[in-house]
Amino acid sequence: MRFDVLLQGGHVIDPAAGRDGVFDIGIAQGKIAAIAPSLPAENARAVHDVTGKIVLPGMIDTHGHIYQHVTGKFGLNADMVGVQSGVTTVVDQGGPSCMTLPGFRAFIAEPAKTRVLCFISAYLVGGLEGHFYPELYGPQQVNVAHTVRVARENPDLVRGVKAHAEIGGASRWGLDVIRLGKQIAREAGLPLYIHLGQLWPEAEGTHIDPDELVRELVPIMQPGDVLAHPFTRHPGGFISTATGQVHPIVWAALERGVTVDVGHGSHFSFDMARQVIAAGIRPYTLGADMHGYNVKIASADADRSKNPFFGVAPFNLTNAMTKLLVLGMTLNDVIATVTSNPANMLGMADQIGTLAPGREADISVIELLNGEFELADNSGVTVTAPQLITPVFCLRAGAYFAATSPLVPPTTAQAA
Repeated sequence: MRFDVLLQGGHVIDPAAGRDGVFDIGIAQGKIAAIAPSLPAENARAVHDVTGKIVLPGMIDTHGHIYQHVTGKFGLNADMVGVQSGVTTVVDQGGPSCMTLPGFRAFIAEPAKTRVLCFISAYLVGGLEGHFYPELYGPQQVNVAHTVRVARENPDLVRGVKAHAEIGGASRWGLDVIRLGKQIAREAGLPLYIHLGQLWPEAEGTHIDPDELVRELVPIMQPGDVLAHPFTRHPGGFISTATGQVHPIVWAALERGVTVDVGHGSHFSFDMARQVIAAGIRPYTLGADMHGYNVKIASADADRSKNPFFGVAPFNLTNAMTKLLVLGMTLNDVIATVTSNPANMLGMADQIGTLAPGREADISVIELLNGEFELADNSGVTVTAPQLITPVFCLRAGAYFAATSPLVPPTTAQAA
């Protein structure tokens, strides 16, 4: 058998296939042609020696903001977040709406080398700098029928629905938007992805109990829906403000089949993460939640006093994976959060998330460095990690992309 590309000698970790060992992978015509302990190098046009590296199914980032130029400073370049960061699939969370999805397809998804998907916004305006304009995100700004129709007409792009549950919005319109978002998701046959953690200031003269908000929210959710930001540093997350413990109603939701997405971003708190994980909750999927306000290249003119999502800690998907390692998850379980688990969440386990002959050759190659590496959250807390995961390159449908994105934190800068 002839190969266009041969990955030789890498440690393959593929949770969905139960594969964990040293294997060669042969690629032909953009698809995986063979996986075996040894494949002949003379049969390949190009050979990449990945000895000492970890080879895994193409990484899936379940939470990106890549509607560049349309969602203001929020939107990053899809390939900088994607293939140039070693990530083969990026899911935009709530950037496009029923009105703006055609532009997302034409100007973002189709030109990108990365596989681009989205969870369509429940709001007509989508992600148009909405963190500054809460009035654009009320129930009057939702059109259920139009959003359902667009989602049904674009199943190759739209894999879910995005909405927000936080105390600023609840002080203005209660949970009406979430109920409408759930109606959209139910009628479109898609999961609902719910943001937790405060976005907007509470309306003047009001006060919302974050615990009561969570109690009212979670019963709305159904199996396959997703609770995002379990480790949020903002009020209204998994941890009760009254008891300091995980809400009992969250446990009830998880028992029904609701899953948890990290949604790192500017929400991630080591302190909150330790509490949630110590209680026994493990994230099912891991989204980096990168956007223009939480990366250095775009934050120079950001005003932290006005934007709660302005960030100072450099991170990307592999950096967030490293944090899960530090928090006690095994490497194989961490890899599952960016491969097999998100493929299941997206309803695409028959296409992505595992390595098998005949499938498109979406493959990520990462390195596990040893040393002392400083990791930070956006609360200012730092920890020293003995290992660091960093991307090396990826293959997207067999095409090679080096991990050259400026969004990848430099390993030298983090070494202690």
